Amino acid sequence: MRSASELKFGEKVIIYSLDGNHPSCRRILEFGFTPGQEIELVSKSAFNDPLAFAVRGTLIAIRKNEAECIKVA
Repeated sequence: MRSASELKFGEKVIIYSLDGNHPSCRRILEFGFTPGQEIELVSKSAFNDPLAFAVRGTLIAIRKNEAECIKVA
């Protein structure tokens, strides 16, 4: 299993789980990154931080270390 931080540009995946031990896990849940939800990586900055994802019809940018707590299938 891999994390959302490892996605390639334009790749669509389904969220499998969130790492509950990560300090930003609750914040990520509040943004709409929930298990079973489809996400797509739509933009990366020059140094891959932050990453912008399409989630539930909106674009949300999160830090790379936050994206590492999102496990995708």
